[in-house]
Order: sequence, then structure tokens, then C-alpha cells
Amino acid sequence: MKKKLVLFLLLATSAFSCKDFLALTPDYQISDQTFYKSQNDFETALTGVYATFRGLFSTSPVLYMTELTTDNTEIQWSSPSTDEMQMDQNAVTSTNGFVQSVWSNCLYTISRSNAILNRIDAINFDQTAKNRIKGEAKFLRAYAYFYLVRLYGNVPIITQTFSSPAQVSSADLALKPAADVYKAILADLTEAETLLPATVNTDKTRASAATVKALLGKVYLTQKNYDLAATKLKEVIDAKSYSLVPNYQTLFTNGNNNLAESIFEIQYVSGRSMGNNYSAIFTPAITSMAIFTNNLQGSGRITPTLDLFRAYETSDARKAVSVNDSVTLIGGRKSYSRYGLKFVDFRAIDLSDGSVTFIPLRYADVLLMYAEVLNEQGKTADALPYINLVRTRAKLPNLASSSQADVRLALEKERQVEFLYEGHRWFDLVRTGRAQAVMNAHYANLKLSFKLDDFELIFPIPQNEVDLNPTVVKQNPGY
Repeated sequence: MKKKLVLFLLLATSAFSCKDFLALTPDYQISDQTFYKSQNDFETALTGVYATFRGLFSTSPVLYMTELTTDNTEIQWSSPSTDEMQMDQNAVTSTNGFVQSVWSNCLYTISRSNAILNRIDAINFDQTAKNRIKGEAKFLRAYAYFYLVRLYGNVPIITQTFSSPAQVSSADLALKPAADVYKAILADLTEAETLLPATVNTDKTRASAATVKALLGKVYLTQKNYDLAATKLKEVIDAKSYSLVPNYQTLFTNGNNNLAESIFEIQYVSGRSMGNNYSAIFTPAITSMAIFTNNLQGSGRITPTLDLFRAYETSDARKAVSVNDSVTLIGGRKSYSRYGLKFVDFRAIDLSDGSVTFIPLRYADVLLMYAEVLNEQGKTADALPYINLVRTRAKLPNLASSSQADVRLALEKERQVEFLYEGHRWFDLVRTGRAQAVMNAHYANLKLSFKLDDFELIFPIPQNEVDLNPTVVKQNPGY
């Protein structure tokens, strides 16, 4: 019997080692006899989990699903792939490569977390170190599930480790209701918070208790559990462990590692095949441009829309360091073309090997999420100071007293320009119930016939997974 899903990934990664974030050699012949015997083995395995999670961002599959599907960005490249066009037009099919990539990467992360969590208690070493490793593995497993449930809805919940195809075949790998997935996420994060050190790590690529609190706040907000979201987000704020950096641009340029605003980050190193591809996909596909070393050409695959340019207020200091519409050509002439600046490595000699750090969680997000929570609790006046902290850095005037509905829209706009290219826009629009209104108005303004339907608020389950086991893996309705 064929069984089941690319969840054979869960088998293939049950034992591994890792070095310098490189992909690990899969081997389902469990190596408990030689590995998972010491603290060093588990530290090595944990590095492998971080490396796998990092894959969600390195080649940008998450950004294709959360930015290119929105009014933030569009494709300028003249010959895009079918997968890219589907994202840009919100006409995604179950065979889309980005849909498969994010699904598989999240399952790899979950599998490698399970491999640690199911073995570590049997090995005797320092309890403080053991707790930290367990906490980080639970954080990463929860984060992977959080991406899965928001993007696909019902997904399998896997906690066991497999050592043979027979074990996979007999396991319950059916899709579970989203409500159950959220319960699993919250269980992992709640325990991780107690296991991890309270002191914020100087290395922001590793989770601490404060990292978990920030993610918990986001999970609770997504569930519209405003009381619990308020508690966790306020704990992050009151700890005063993070602060807004004075210069917004420093968050997204070379040397942006471990800044005061960063809560969790994905670091990159160029020159060793350990970089990201943002410098290619965010910039124009113009052969004669002179914005990079050696006059390299971008690919124009995720570039800002005109609607995004218009979303910035006149004096917003974020605009000039986030987007540009004037490309310098060889010889000094200028050409009109919209492109992104955030996370672009203008020192890169290979545009698919950029070194600028990506930041999935940062303090400005905590402030604006907390403002959203307060507003939804009917404490609109209390929400304004947190919004205005972010606006002050952007050189914008404070928001004055306003209605709850007006503050909802103000927050939507603030988050759009604050977090461009950071993978928040799709989730924000879906969470607030605004995705269809915003996107369908965007298409209408462009005189396009595209339409975002109800069923498209979640993506299809990858067709490979359905084909492998159609009796338990049912395609999401509408696909």
C-alpha cells in the first residue's frame, strides 16, 4: 500500500547530523546506536532543525505565498513561470511548486523536531541544556505548524518518530481539524516558554522565552483570543528587552544581525551557498542597470505594485528605504521601474546568494499587534500610543482620537507599509476578514478579471499528497 504524503519525509529525517546549515543526508535506518548519545549530538540535531526551517525563506516560497498573492507586489518579469503567475493572480492550483515547497519544508521541520523530542529524555546530560534544546525544538515545531494551519487549514498532526516504512504505513496521518492543530501549537509554545531561558539571547537566530511569548501573542491574535494575546504581548513590551531601532533602514541592509528590534531572525552568509535570493527577485530584470556590483540583472519576480507606492503617506520615511521606481542604468541615465530595497544585498556578486538577514519576528510587530488587540477589546484610545511609536520613527504625525473602525483601517495600512516584504500581508488580510474586499478592489482598479473567492482564503493541499493517499487526504474544497 502506498502510504502517505510527503510525510515519508518524517521517516527520511529520523536520524541525521548537520554542519554549517547544510542539508542533511537522509537515512531511515535509525542511528541511535551511534547518534543521539550526548548533548553535542542533540545540539547538532537542533542546528539541523533551524537549518530546515530556514529553507522557508532562503528561496522565498513563503514570500511567494504571502506577498505575491497580495496587493503589495506583482511580477514584472516578462516570462514568469506558471507557478509564479498563479500566485500573482490568486489562481493557485494543487500542483503549484510553492505550495508543495512550503508544505514539505514545514513537515521536514516537524520531523526533525520530533526526532529530538522523542529521544532526548532517555539520554543523561545537563538538565538546563536539555530543557533549552527541548524548548527550541518545540518552538520550531509549533512555528512550522503555524505556517501550515494558516496556509492550508486542516493538516496532519505528527509527533512520533518513524524507523521503518511499516510504521509510517500504520500511522494516523490523516488531516486534522485546524482547531486541533492550534491546540497542538499552543501546547508546544506554552511548554517551550517554561523550558527556555528568560534572558533574551544575544544570538537572535535562537529562541528564548521572549521569542515564544511574541509568537504566542501572534497565535492568540490569529485565533481572536484577544485577552490571552494582550497578556503575552504586554509581557514582551513590559520586559523592555526589545526596542525600535532609530533608523528603519538598518533593519534591512547589510549588517542587520541581532539588532535591538529583532526578536527572531534568519541569518545568511554569501559566498558559501548559504545566502538568500531576495536581491534577484525583488529587483528589475533590466540588463543594462547599474545598481549592483558588476551591473548584475535582477529577475523582477516580486516587485512593488503602484497601489503599494500610493499606500505611503507623503512624509513617510519608510518609503525611500523600502521601494524605488527609478533605476540607474549603465552610463547614468534613469529608467522607470518599481523595485524593492528591503533585504536586498547591493554588495552581492551573486544575486541568489545575498547576505542580508531576514526577520520574521520583530518588536514593531509586537507593538502593532498589541494595538490591534486593544482596539478589538474596545480600548481604542489606549491603542493609539503603540501605533504612534511606530509612526514616530517613520517621521509621521500621531494618529488622533478615532473610532474603532477607523483604527482598524489605520492599522491595516500601517502594517502594510511597515512590513512590506516580511511575509505578513496575506496573513493580516485573512485574519481581519479583509482579504477579499482588498484584493478584489485591487484587481478592479487594474481592470483585471481576477477574483479572490471564499475557498481561496486557504491554499490547496499539494496534489502529490492527495494522490498518495486519497482515502484520508481530502483536497480543500474548491480546488
